[in-house]
Parts: sequence; structure tokens; C-alpha cells
Amino acid sequence: MGQGDPTASTLWYVLAIVLVGSSLIGRRLAWGGLVRMLLLWVAIFAGLLGLFTYAQKQGWLTGRWAEQGREQGTGKGAPMEDAPSAVPRASAQGQALHILVAPDGHYWVEGTINGTPARFLIDSGATVTALSEQTARAAGLNYDPGEPGVVMTTANGRVDARRSTVATLSIGPIAASDLPVVVSPAFGEINVIGMNMLSRLKSWGVQNSEMILTP
Repeated sequence: MGQGDPTASTLWYVLAIVLVGSSLIGRRLAWGGLVRMLLLWVAIFAGLLGLFTYAQKQGWLTGRWAEQGREQGTGKGAPMEDAPSAVPRASAQGQALHILVAPDGHYWVEGTINGTPARFLIDSGATVTALSEQTARAAGLNYDPGEPGVVMTTANGRVDARRSTVATLSIGPIAASDLPVVVSPAFGEINVIGMNMLSRLKSWGVQNSEMILTP
């Protein structure tokens, strides 16, 4: 999502100008040779810029060279696949919630939104918690599908979503109040718990194929 780092693009252009200029000045070629040399450098840097852009889109670059991948407070997360028909039952051990990895390799948990049962995919790659339109309506969330919303880039591409707020989202012994969410029919039947909820926890992580959430 979003554009590449403008600093990186500026650096490319400055580097290209400096290298080409220094090469041409140093060689002191005739005009015909200068034109050919200039065209060669243009072709070289066009190819390098194309490879750089492709590497950004593929996620091969890191740090400030990487594509931002986020827009309007959202981020790329796990692909919006169909939810499994059954998921391992989570267990509360003291205040912590232990969630076994599902056969699809993801972590799913049963919970409630404003008291309405719902199944969630826990995805630390998602910046904001996202709800299917069906779940949002069942939970009585207030949002206007006709109002301008936010444009998100998910693992499945760009989608339009609407902002709303959940009064209470609970999974086992863990509950979050007044939690901002986004809603879109493009999510299918998938509900995602993102970092805006995980960041409210004391700790969370994966140990021995279990995700452990501690309020």
C-alpha cells in the first residue's frame, strides 16, 4: 500500500545525475559519443530502478528502502482465506489465554463482540482490528456503508472499509473496550484481531506452537 520512500527515489536520481555527469566530463567524447553514452546510462538506470521497484513490491527490501505497505492506519496482514470449519479450543491458564495453532498454520480464537459470538484470526501483521460486514451487523455496530471510508491494502489487494468502534471485544479472559475497527464486505466472513488490540496486552507471543496472550 502506498508509495515507495521518496528519500530513496531522490537518492537514485541524484546518484544517476552525478555518475552520468562525471563519466561524460571525464571522457570528453565527441557529441555523437556523448549521446550514445548518455543513452546507455539512461538504459542502465532505468533497468536498475525497475529492479528496485520490483524488489519493493515483493517485500525483499527492509528498513527505509522497503515499501511502506500501510495507509490510513491499516496494514498488510495474512491473506483473507476462508475460515476453517473448526479450530482448536483455546484455554485460559490463570490470566493468560493459550491458543493452539490451527491446521492452516494460523491462530484462531472464539470470542464475542458486544456479546455476539464471533471467530477471529489473530494477525500481528494487521495494524487495526477488522470485521466482516456480517459480524458487524450482528453485533449492532454503527457505521454508514455509504460514507467515505479508508482504503486498505491487504494481502489480497486494495479494499474499501468503514470505520467503527466496538464497545467490548472479548476472547477468553481478555476484553478490550472502545476498540476502533474497520468493516468491509471484502473481508468475506473473516474477522481479524490486529495490533491495536494486541498492543493493549501485557504480553503476547508464540511458544511451542501456542500463542499466549496475557492481559
